[in-house]
Amino acid sequence: MVDGIITADPPPTPVQSLLSALRRLPSDGGDRSEEYRAFPDMEGKNDRQATFEIPLMTRLLDLPRGVRVLEVGCGRGVGLISLRQILEPGRLVGLDIDREALTTARERLDHTQATAELFWGDVRRMPFQDASFDLVIDFGTCFHIAHPHRALGEIARVLDEDGIFVHETRIAQVLSHPLRSLGRAMPLEWFPHLKRLKWRGLWTMRKKMGDAGGW
Repeated sequence: MVDGIITADPPPTPVQSLLSALRRLPSDGGDRSEEYRAFPDMEGKNDRQATFEIPLMTRLLDLPRGVRVLEVGCGRGVGLISLRQILEPGRLVGLDIDREALTTARERLDHTQATAELFWGDVRRMPFQDASFDLVIDFGTCFHIAHPHRALGEIARVLDEDGIFVHETRIAQVLSHPLRSLGRAMPLEWFPHLKRLKWRGLWTMRKKMGDAGGW
């Protein structure tokens, strides 16, 4: 009440309403047993990721150029091509557990003449030495695998000191995969050394602070 006039709080914005709804959803906290199921190859989503989502993400987060970059769960290589063009990384690596997707990624990379190394492997047991990368990017894999804390531990391990981890937020996952993402979360509270630097609605940037160890 101001000067005898009853005032009401302003209505929440759409973003505030969405965040509030997400907080009320039950979360498995990463404690899930089923293994990862690959998403279908949707050309429209691929085009949107390549021409809109990745350019916007790299600009909003001001991602570093010319560094060693790893995309976990690179799938069919759509993101790798955009990352090569935009960031001009000193080294670009894609990791995926789906051999068929990696074959498609190699064909796509060769067709566009974009250079990248492709590795078959599990993000929870990555075939890379400690401190191998300056930037690790995840477009949702850690939301959809069993035991994601192991993947986050591995990501922290392969990041160099002061390395950057960029991942999609729960909002991005719910918007892209509303049913499959219901209740899914990443147990990032287990990893305080992955300190959040920026949050841009659909993406979060974290910085590795100190020794992360492995899982």
